[in-house]
Amino acid sequence: MSKIIEGAAIPDSKLARAITEYIRDNETDLLFNHSSRVYHFGAMAGLHRGLTFDRELLYAGAMFHDIGLMPAHGSKDERFEVDGAHAARDFLRSHGIAEDDAYTVWTAIALHTTPGVPQHMHPVVALVTAGVEMDVLGLTYDQYSDAEREAVVSAFPRTPAFKEDIIQAFYDGIRHRPGTTFGNVKADVIADKEPHFHRGNFCSVIRCSHWHG
Repeated sequence: MSKIIEGAAIPDSKLARAITEYIRDNETDLLFNHSSRVYHFGAMAGLHRGLTFDRELLYAGAMFHDIGLMPAHGSKDERFEVDGAHAARDFLRSHGIAEDDAYTVWTAIALHTTPGVPQHMHPVVALVTAGVEMDVLGLTYDQYSDAEREAVVSAFPRTPAFKEDIIQAFYDGIRHRPGTTFGNVKADVIADKEPHFHRGNFCSVIRCSHWHG
């Protein structure tokens, strides 16, 4: 069994342990394992890219990024990303983390479903999205070695039908607030002017990714 490389390991700190305990208590196993993989793949992406990043802040961003899908942390009118960002910022503030750092994590979570922007921002913001795009969409699958992928999935397994399970988890978390899904207005404009335009589909990308399950 391959071992996760040291630079991408979960920080051995009081804050990281508190984050793990909180997310374990407040999320499903599906989302907990997914979020853990997001952290590891994000940290590995940082190492691959030669970035300097705070592993505690990255861990906070990764582990809280989907908590807004949970009923106890979801609101009626906010995007689930914003609910998760609020939850993470409140948690970090309660543990004495500086406001600038808490805001960095807030931004990472709020933007993790906004492609094309996070990679130009603070490393923590960029790497949370990198981890999500790897674990859910497999966009950078070939940028990780077989050993790296095996180590992460061995530590935090994917369910046999992960693709469908994660789509269902998203649906369950947002179906009561469809108005918050309004998003990429550029696609709407092109579709309005070009009747044959076919917009990209998040679920189709997941189902066609390199990942099995």
